[in-house]
Amino acid sequence: MKFLITGINGFIGSHVAERLLKEGHTVRGLVRKTSDLSFLEGMTIDYYYGDITQPDTLSAALKNVDTVIHVAGLASDWGSYKTFHKINVQGTINLAKEADIQKVKRFVHISTTAFYGFGRNHAVKESDDYKPTIFPYSETKREAEKWLFEYSKKTSMKITAIRPGNVFGPRDHTFMEKYLEAMEQGKMAYIDGGASKTCPSYIENVLDGILLACFSGKADGEAFFITDGLDIDWKTFTDAFADELGIKRPKLSFPFYPVYFLAWVMELIYKILGIKTAPLLTRYRISNGGRDYYLSIEKAKRILGYTPKVDFNEAVKRTVQWYKNRG
Repeated sequence: MKFLITGINGFIGSHVAERLLKEGHTVRGLVRKTSDLSFLEGMTIDYYYGDITQPDTLSAALKNVDTVIHVAGLASDWGSYKTFHKINVQGTINLAKEADIQKVKRFVHISTTAFYGFGRNHAVKESDDYKPTIFPYSETKREAEKWLFEYSKKTSMKITAIRPGNVFGPRDHTFMEKYLEAMEQGKMAYIDGGASKTCPSYIENVLDGILLACFSGKADGEAFFITDGLDIDWKTFTDAFADELGIKRPKLSFPFYPVYFLAWVMELIYKILGIKTAPLLTRYRISNGGRDYYLSIEKAKRILGYTPKVDFNEAVKRTVQWYKNRG
């Protein structure tokens, strides 16, 4: 089959491309002329220059494509709603409409679990109500997904949404590299002792979920949580990495509410001063690390036949091995 992957040069997108190529498929990548393609070295990929926020640049990349895997988006805990909306919502709309015009058969949208909010005292299911958040990332991903499923009623193109949790693994320079560096430097601190639950999603397991959605007719019109299916807290998660690294387990901890307030103050100051870079603390980071955030994968198991194949200990081992050997 012929696939187009947006965001192909990033952490998730490059892994998707690598897996599809190994399975014998043809892969196209939508990239910008300024994109860093280092993750894709050695892969046989047809590159098309374009931008999801510029609809007139998309048609060539989508011609004669069977399936689109839409990974591209602005994933950050800092930025204006306007910027997030332009990329995550309007960019998705542009891509889906042009894919429909070009007779693409399937559109797999990589969404997020974050728009269900933080702090629920149970494993969240897809059928649970959304919990409105204050975070532009979460809200714009929710809006994009909502628009897609409404659009699916007007088109023959099959649409599926995959909602990963906290994705980690090799090539993860955004989360895991920084997290492990902070641990090695003794700068890592828990919120409330690391007692809140989290939702690790090892990249290889996430890939399994994405590919199941690409090839299963049962996925049509559905959204799925894809995680490692663990009932695990941040302390257990972090201790495993500290042990694999051979360093002391972090002990520093701060209470949730004072740190959340400090993050709010930092955000306010940055907004007043017009600073574009993210502050050291944001409310999103504190909420993710200090409030329960875990999910049920029973729907994906039941409908897609999804099972996390790489267990947590192996995922930790592989991630640390990459971290130690990275360039």
